[in-house]
Amino acid sequence: MRSLDYPEPPTESSVSEARRALQTQRQQLSQLSERITSAEGVLAQIVADKKRTIREMQREQRALEDRVKHTLAYISPIRRLPHELLRHIFTFNFDNHPCCAWILASVCVLWRRLALSIPKLWSKIRLVTNQTASPDTVRLWLERSGDKVPLDIEIYLRVNASSAESSSRARASSPTPWIPPPPSPPAHYVLPHPPPGTAILLPPAQTPIIVPQSPSHHDTWGASTPPPSSRSCPQTQRNTHWGHIAIFYLIEQMHRWQRFVFRFDKQFPSISALKSINGDAPMLREFEISCAETIYASEWAWLPCTIPSTPLGLSQLQSLMLHHVPFKWSSPIFKTDLRSLNLRSLPSNHLPLDRILHIISSNPNLESLTLHFAVVLPAILPLHPTSLPKLRELTFGGHYHMSTLTDTLILPALDVLNLDVEARDPIEDVITNLLQRSNNPPVTQLSVSYGNGNSSTLYYGPGGIVISWNFLAEMNHLHSLSVGGTPLEPFLVALGTPEDEQAHWICPNLKSVTMKSCHTHPDGIAKLVQLIEARNPETGTATMVLGVTPSKLRQIELYDCASVGQDVLEWLKRRVDEVICVEPSYGRSP
Repeated sequence: MRSLDYPEPPTESSVSEARRALQTQRQQLSQLSERITSAEGVLAQIVADKKRTIREMQREQRALEDRVKHTLAYISPIRRLPHELLRHIFTFNFDNHPCCAWILASVCVLWRRLALSIPKLWSKIRLVTNQTASPDTVRLWLERSGDKVPLDIEIYLRVNASSAESSSRARASSPTPWIPPPPSPPAHYVLPHPPPGTAILLPPAQTPIIVPQSPSHHDTWGASTPPPSSRSCPQTQRNTHWGHIAIFYLIEQMHRWQRFVFRFDKQFPSISALKSINGDAPMLREFEISCAETIYASEWAWLPCTIPSTPLGLSQLQSLMLHHVPFKWSSPIFKTDLRSLNLRSLPSNHLPLDRILHIISSNPNLESLTLHFAVVLPAILPLHPTSLPKLRELTFGGHYHMSTLTDTLILPALDVLNLDVEARDPIEDVITNLLQRSNNPPVTQLSVSYGNGNSSTLYYGPGGIVISWNFLAEMNHLHSLSVGGTPLEPFLVALGTPEDEQAHWICPNLKSVTMKSCHTHPDGIAKLVQLIEARNPETGTATMVLGVTPSKLRQIELYDCASVGQDVLEWLKRRVDEVICVEPSYGRSP
């Protein structure tokens, strides 16, 4: 801006002129400001109009995109499938994935409508839950299965997990890891394979399946968590009544039960709800109630405790499994011509041998028999020989009187034998006599005193006493051998190269050997190496004796037996396909 053309210093005339000029300039500035404001208003109106137009076009764009997606979905090849064929695909998928209905019903409206119209897709209940979850999951599953389709039910209640979650929620005010973080959907459980011959675990020893988590009372999609003080009372009430509500829904459909499995890891507040399981189940083929540990319970007026004169509609029952729950030996449930029987009694259940034998003899067509009794009384009535011509798998454990029960059995079709009774007398005589009475059946799997880690023995300790392994010389069909609690050296020597007094290789078809808690002397590992060297030479095959060459060992497992050493372990892995070695705690290197 150039300087004003006024004289210096100002005079009266120049000041008067400057004042007139200032008034004119102010008028011009006011007019210009009004024009700017007017132009800005016009521009703002234009921008608002254009934004409104853009928003309308964006809404039209989104609507058109939705129509395009729906049109693309309509013309997609899968939409051309007839609904009957799509139902067949759903059913085919259901055979391998019992819980597929939950996923299929969440794909689209059409698939949800089809999935809900097929009751069979909802007929296999696979639920891993706890007492803090809503029992309405069971109700919803049953409602969607209709009222005629047979039900296959597996429910696993994790009581320990529920207690841990409750305590962690009481201690922490912020969300804890047990709540899935939003916005992820609830997690899924994968049921693994526990090893055969183990005690009841959660989850069961069956094909792995994926099951949806039972919805909890919390909003896992972002709802705020109430303070602990405001929810402690409802939480306790829910834990107390979960079993009563869930079992009520299940018993209403008892006439449709085809398979019923309920497992829990420990006693829970509403366990008395199981007492209400009673009545007819004309379609029931498999029934199981199992607890992983001993519970404290008096006699229950439920299905396995019914009096002998009670008529039961269980004409189809073939498999029965009761672990750590009350039952009566005279119940009609044990007189249904079972094919599979698995009992693990409570310590308070004191049965004489003759009554246990009565349970066995009432089911002559048994194919699998597993009995574990912590306390057994001597027989009141004389024991009589009992033949089970179809029995292929026998497992006895617990009290030492169970070996006396073994002496009454004749098992011509026996294939798998597991004995884990309390140590009192040598067990090899029991095995030898059983095989001789049964005309030497081709047993392929043998487990002696292997144990399962939670056997409750009251007198002589777990396992059995094996003085000599010569009885294995008559078991030429044996493929798998598991032993526990026995001296390691005599066992390994017996399986090694035949000595002078041996006529042939012992167990020439043996492929798997498992040893657990077998005490050993310093030369025990050397005997193990000699056994592997004899049966699995580095080149060629083992030495032929009397025309017999033993098969190579494919699997060796040692649990808490001896400190093998890294060099020996690597050598074993070069000779044997699968080697598992868990050293005892005192021998483990840091």
